[in-house]
Parts: sequence; C-alpha cells; structure tokens
Amino acid sequence: MGEDGGGRTPVVATGRTATAGPRQTWAGLPWLVRTAVTWSACLVVVVIGLWLLGKVAVLLAPLAIALAGTLFLTALLDPVLLLLRRLRVPAAPAALLTILLLLGVLVGLGVLVWNLTASQFGELSQQLDQGLARSRDFVTSTLPVSDAQLDRLVQQTRDGLSGSAPDPVGGARTAAEVAGSVLLALVLLFFLLKDGRSMWRWVLGRTTGPNRTVAAEAGRVGWRTLGSYSRGTMLIAAIDAIGIGLALVLLGVPLALPLALITFLGGFVPIIGATVAGAVAVLVALAANGPTTALLTLGAVIAVQQIEGNLLEPLIMKRQVQLHPAVILVVVTAGTLIAGIAGAFVSVPIAAVTWRVIDTVQRHREDPAPTV
Repeated sequence: MGEDGGGRTPVVATGRTATAGPRQTWAGLPWLVRTAVTWSACLVVVVIGLWLLGKVAVLLAPLAIALAGTLFLTALLDPVLLLLRRLRVPAAPAALLTILLLLGVLVGLGVLVWNLTASQFGELSQQLDQGLARSRDFVTSTLPVSDAQLDRLVQQTRDGLSGSAPDPVGGARTAAEVAGSVLLALVLLFFLLKDGRSMWRWVLGRTTGPNRTVAAEAGRVGWRTLGSYSRGTMLIAAIDAIGIGLALVLLGVPLALPLALITFLGGFVPIIGATVAGAVAVLVALAANGPTTALLTLGAVIAVQQIEGNLLEPLIMKRQVQLHPAVILVVVTAGTLIAGIAGAFVSVPIAAVTWRVIDTVQRHREDPAPTV
C-alpha cells in the first residue's frame, strides 16, 4: 500500500509539473520579452486583418467608392433636404429635388467654365510653347547640358509616356466602371435622402440595452463628423479657389477660372490636393507670363493656403474632424494606392468618421452610464 501510494504521488506531481510548466516558463521570461511577444502577435493579427480588408476593398473598389461618395453627398445635402421637409415637401419629392439641385449646380458650373475659357486654350498652347522655349534656353545656358542631350532626354520621356499609354480596352472598362459607380451613387443617394433616418432607426431597433445607447451615440457623432467635414471642406475649398482665382486675375494669368476650379476640387484632398493645384497654377503662370509672374503666383498661393490652414480651417472645422497631418498623408496615400483619385477624395472623411466612432465607443466603455 505504501509502495503503491508512493508510486502514485510522483505521477500526480509529474502531471502538475507538466501543466504548470509552460505557465512558469512564460512567467519566468523578462517583462520586456513578454511585452514584445504580445505586441508582435497583436501587430501580426492587425496587419493580416488590414491586408484582407484591402484585398476586399480592391475587389469591390467601384462599389466601395460609390458607397463612400454617396454618404459624403448625403451628409453634404442633408440640410437642403431638412429645409424642404420643413416646407412640408414629402420625402420622395424632397430627395429628388435635392439631387436635381446638385446636378444643376454641377452642370451649370461646367457650362459656365467652358463658355468663359474655351477661347483661351489655343492662346495657352502658344504661351506654353514660348514658355518651354524660354525654359530650354535657361537650362542650356545655366547648366552643363547641350541641346543634343536635352533633345535626347525629351525624346526618351516621350517614348516612355507613349509606351505607358493606357490600353483602349482597359480604358473602356474603367470608363464603364466609373459610369456605373456614378449611376449607383445617384440611386443610393436618392434612397438615403428619402429613407436614411428610418433605416437608422431600424438598425437601432435591432440592438438592446447599453449597446443601443452606445450605437445611437456613435452613429450621431459619426454622422455629425461627416456632415461637418463635407460642409467645412467645401467652404474652405471655395475660399481657396476664390482667393487664388482673384490673385490669378490680378496677375493677368490666363485660364484663371479653370485654375480656380482645379483649386476647389483639390481642396477635397487635404495637403496633397492643395499642393498639386498650386503647382499647376504656378506652371501656367510661368508658361504664360514668365518667372516674375510665376513667383508672384507662388507667393499668392502660399499666402492663401497659410491663411486657410492656420486661421480658417480651425475656425470652421472646430475639433470635429481633427487628424494629425502625418495621419492624413498616410490615409490619402493609402486611398490613392487602393482606388486612385476617388480613393484620395474619400479616404480622409472615412478615417475621420472611423476615429470619432471608435473614440466614442471607447469613452462609453471607460465611463459607462450609471444604471438605474
């Protein structure tokens, strides 16, 4: 009996040792190693999740862009819809009138720009040729580059551009996808304007208890953020376009209205859009009127953008959609790589709304409402 008992005791001890061994080994590791392993595992999971999400977004890029654009336009046009609803206009006619107003503004603006600037394109072509000739003389006179070397470089650039010309079949497919996305966005825009609030109430009806409170608050904050971003960005872009457009008119730069329109569109892509639009304006001024006007245009662009960035944007945007410039650059770059220009337009509002929703949910978890 004692021998059997003695035989059983090591078995039990061995089992405990086998069970507690990995825990003791993990606990015996230095704190820094345990922390590094834990964070590395979490990082791997996050990277894999983001990679899968990116693959899905690429496969469904037209649909994703249409949905993002629809939400952006819905938040932008929501005050117009509410005004029509206060005037006792039914939901469906109010949504239709709001969309027709949007299309009318876009078409009218395009026709106005074309009528005012169509005659200037031929003149601009000649001025660009003169500007290129002056630039060529400047390069060959100040740099150790001969005319033959410059001609060879220009020819290589032309060959590279012609070799990378888009495939007609691929271009037709892209055009069809863009047309389909625009049509889908318009249809979705009508339904969201007409039934968006009832859809949201239906979603809230599927949640119960504290989750409903959190979902309602997160949705409210996210929608407010998207509305603030869309209307604030449009206002800031319009101010940039007016300021730079007036400077171009005063400096006698041709095609001031199209350049102002490019500045307005570039305002919807933070940091990068304004830089590209300003560069286009400076290049046109250089080609048309020479380096002095180009420098004055550069100064005007920098002044307008500094006033907008340091004074108007904090005043208009408040703290609703503040993101660090580094985050904006990463988000815009990622959106451009995934979906091109359309991705650059929608990436920042998506990131801003996502951050505000996550922050709201986290604050509710840290400080839950007291239960009665």
